[in-house]
Order: sequence, then structure tokens, then C-alpha cells
Amino acid sequence: MAQAVNVTGSREVALRGGIPAGTLSILVNCQGRGTLTVSVEPVGMSFPFDCVEGEVSGTLNQLSQKRARDHGTVHVTAPSGVRWALTVGR
Repeated sequence: MAQAVNVTGSREVALRGGIPAGTLSILVNCQGRGTLTVSVEPVGMSFPFDCVEGEVSGTLNQLSQKRARDHGTVHVTAPSGVRWALTVGR
């Protein structure tokens, strides 16, 4: 549905095809010192994730939706010194 790799700083990623009914999985990996925040709109889900200097950290979050949404966007807010990757799928 969406992917971003080798990104620094903040970015907005559109979800191709919107948000389906069922489970939406969000995998984030990051490296560098700071807190990365991921939010999914228009469903209002968000979570922070602490990144560590000198090591790759990862997390997987899942969101269950009863109904599909025509559009969706993942916003990642991160300090400029944090490198990250994101994969969103069903």
C-alpha cells in the first residue's frame, strides 16, 4: 500500500487505494537519536517510537478498521538526524 525507505526528517506518505476494512499493518525501522511519531489520518491513530543512535530499532503496529476509507495518509514526524523506513500493508 505504501513504502518509504532511507528517509530523514518528516514526511507524509499517501496510502494508495485508501484504507481497507480489516487489519492495517505499519512497520517502522529507524536509526539515530530521537523520537519518531507516526500518525494515520483520517482514523486518528498515532504512536511514538524511540530511535537509538548506532542501532536499527523496529516496531510493528496494527490497526483494525470496520469500514474502508477512500483515502488515507501516514504522517511521520522525526528529527533531521533520524533515518527511517516505513512499510504499510494489509
